[in-house]
Amino acid sequence: MDHPYMSPATIAQIRERMRVAGVREEDLDERFVLGSGAGGQKVNKTSSAVSLRHAPSGLCVKVQSSRSREINRWLARRMLAERLIERIEGARSARQQEIEKIRRQKRRKSRRQRARTLDDKRHHGAKKADRAPMRWGGE
Repeated sequence: MDHPYMSPATIAQIRERMRVAGVREEDLDERFVLGSGAGGQKVNKTSSAVSLRHAPSGLCVKVQSSRSREINRWLARRMLAERLIERIEGARSARQQEIEKIRRQKRRKSRRQRARTLDDKRHHGAKKADRAPMRWGGE
Protein backbone atom coordinates (compact mmCIF):
# COMPACT_ATOMS: atom_id res chain seq x y z
CA MET A 1 0.00 0.00 0.00
CA ASP A 2 2.92 2.38 -0.69
CA HIS A 3 2.43 5.47 -2.78
CA PRO A 4 4.99 7.67 -4.54
CA TYR A 5 3.40 10.84 -3.13
CA MET A 6 3.57 9.73 0.49
CA SER A 7 6.96 9.38 2.12
CA PRO A 8 7.84 6.20 4.00
CA ALA A 9 8.23 8.35 7.14
CA THR A 10 4.62 9.56 6.87
CA ILE A 11 3.38 6.00 6.37
CA ALA A 12 5.42 4.87 9.38
CA GLN A 13 3.87 7.65 11.50
CA ILE A 14 0.38 6.58 10.49
CA ARG A 15 1.16 2.94 11.27
CA GLU A 16 2.48 4.00 14.70
CA ARG A 17 -0.70 6.02 15.41
CA MET A 18 -2.75 2.97 14.45
CA ARG A 19 -0.70 0.82 16.82
CA VAL A 20 -1.16 3.30 19.67
CA ALA A 21 -4.92 3.43 19.01
CA GLY A 22 -5.13 -0.38 18.87
CA VAL A 23 -6.30 -0.52 15.25
CA ARG A 24 -5.46 -3.68 13.34
CA GLU A 25 -5.84 -4.08 9.57
CA GLU A 26 -8.03 -7.16 10.12
CA ASP A 27 -10.57 -5.03 12.03
CA LEU A 28 -11.03 -2.56 9.18
CA ASP A 29 -13.79 -2.69 6.58
CA GLU A 30 -12.66 -0.58 3.65
CA ARG A 31 -14.88 0.55 0.80
CA PHE A 32 -14.33 2.88 -2.11
CA VAL A 33 -17.32 5.10 -2.70
CA LEU A 34 -18.24 7.86 -5.11
CA GLY A 35 -17.03 11.24 -4.05
CA SER A 36 -19.15 14.34 -3.83
CA GLY A 37 -18.79 18.08 -3.78
CA ALA A 38 -16.56 20.30 -5.88
CA GLY A 39 -14.52 18.72 -8.64
CA GLY A 40 -17.14 18.20 -11.29
CA GLN A 41 -17.70 15.17 -13.44
CA LYS A 42 -14.43 13.42 -12.57
CA VAL A 43 -15.22 13.37 -8.85
CA ASN A 44 -18.76 12.22 -9.40
CA LYS A 45 -17.78 9.33 -11.72
CA THR A 46 -14.80 7.79 -9.91
CA SER A 47 -14.80 5.91 -6.64
CA SER A 48 -11.75 7.52 -5.07
CA ALA A 49 -13.30 8.40 -1.71
CA VAL A 50 -12.52 5.90 1.05
CA SER A 51 -15.05 4.82 3.64
CA LEU A 52 -13.35 3.04 6.52
CA ARG A 53 -15.19 1.27 9.33
CA HIS A 54 -13.56 -0.06 12.49
CA ALA A 55 -15.61 -3.10 13.47
CA PRO A 56 -14.81 -3.29 17.23
CA SER A 57 -15.67 0.35 17.93
CA GLY A 58 -18.21 0.88 15.15
CA LEU A 59 -16.48 4.13 14.19
CA CYS A 60 -16.72 5.17 10.52
CA VAL A 61 -14.72 7.78 8.60
CA LYS A 62 -14.95 8.94 5.00
CA VAL A 63 -12.02 10.70 3.34
CA GLN A 64 -11.94 12.43 -0.02
CA SER A 65 -9.02 14.83 0.44
CA SER A 66 -7.18 13.73 -2.65
CA ARG A 67 -8.01 12.36 -6.10
CA SER A 68 -5.66 9.48 -5.33
CA ARG A 69 -7.23 6.38 -3.85
CA GLU A 70 -4.01 5.33 -2.11
CA ILE A 71 -3.49 8.68 -0.40
CA ASN A 72 -7.12 8.66 0.75
CA ARG A 73 -6.61 5.16 2.19
CA TRP A 74 -3.74 6.36 4.38
CA LEU A 75 -5.50 9.58 5.36
CA ALA A 76 -8.58 7.59 6.39
CA ARG A 77 -6.45 5.32 8.57
CA ARG A 78 -4.82 8.33 10.22
CA MET A 79 -8.18 10.00 10.87
CA LEU A 80 -9.64 6.80 12.31
CA ALA A 81 -6.66 6.35 14.65
CA GLU A 82 -6.87 9.99 15.77
CA ARG A 83 -10.57 9.70 16.56
CA LEU A 84 -10.06 6.51 18.55
CA ILE A 85 -7.22 8.11 20.54
CA GLU A 86 -9.48 11.11 21.09
CA ARG A 87 -12.15 8.83 22.56
CA ILE A 88 -9.59 7.22 24.85
CA GLU A 89 -7.99 10.46 26.06
CA GLY A 90 -11.19 12.48 26.20
CA ALA A 91 -10.81 16.13 27.20
CA ARG A 92 -7.01 16.03 27.01
CA SER A 93 -6.93 15.54 23.24
CA ALA A 94 -5.45 18.27 21.06
CA ARG A 95 -8.59 18.58 18.95
CA GLN A 96 -10.77 18.99 22.02
CA GLN A 97 -8.43 21.64 23.41
CA GLU A 98 -8.59 23.53 20.11
CA ILE A 99 -12.40 23.45 20.18
CA GLU A 100 -12.40 24.77 23.75
CA LYS A 101 -9.97 27.55 22.82
CA ILE A 102 -12.23 28.72 19.98
CA ARG A 103 -15.26 28.55 22.28
CA ARG A 104 -13.51 30.77 24.84
CA GLN A 105 -12.51 33.26 22.15
CA LYS A 106 -16.07 33.55 20.87
CA ARG A 107 -17.60 33.83 24.32
CA ARG A 108 -19.21 37.19 25.03
CA LYS A 109 -17.20 39.49 27.28
CA SER A 110 -18.59 40.66 30.59
CA ARG A 111 -19.64 44.27 31.10
CA ARG A 112 -16.58 44.86 33.27
CA GLN A 113 -14.22 43.47 30.62
CA ARG A 114 -15.77 45.69 27.93
CA ALA A 115 -15.44 48.76 30.19
CA ARG A 116 -11.80 47.95 30.92
CA THR A 117 -11.09 47.58 27.18
CA LEU A 118 -12.66 50.96 26.48
CA ASP A 119 -10.64 52.58 29.27
CA ASP A 120 -7.44 51.09 27.82
CA LYS A 121 -8.35 52.44 24.38
CA ARG A 122 -9.02 55.93 25.77
CA HIS A 123 -5.73 55.88 27.66
CA HIS A 124 -3.84 54.79 24.53
CA GLY A 125 -5.56 57.50 22.47
CA ALA A 126 -4.56 60.13 25.01
CA LYS A 127 -0.92 59.01 24.84
CA LYS A 128 -0.96 59.27 21.05
CA ALA A 129 -2.56 62.71 21.20
CA ASP A 130 0.29 63.89 23.47
CA ARG A 131 2.81 62.75 20.83
CA ALA A 132 1.25 64.86 18.07
CA PRO A 133 3.36 67.78 16.83
CA MET A 134 2.51 71.14 18.29
CA ARG A 135 0.44 73.46 16.10
CA TRP A 136 1.02 77.19 16.05
CA GLY A 137 -1.93 79.52 15.96
CA GLY A 138 -1.76 81.87 12.97
CA GLU A 139 0.13 79.95 10.36
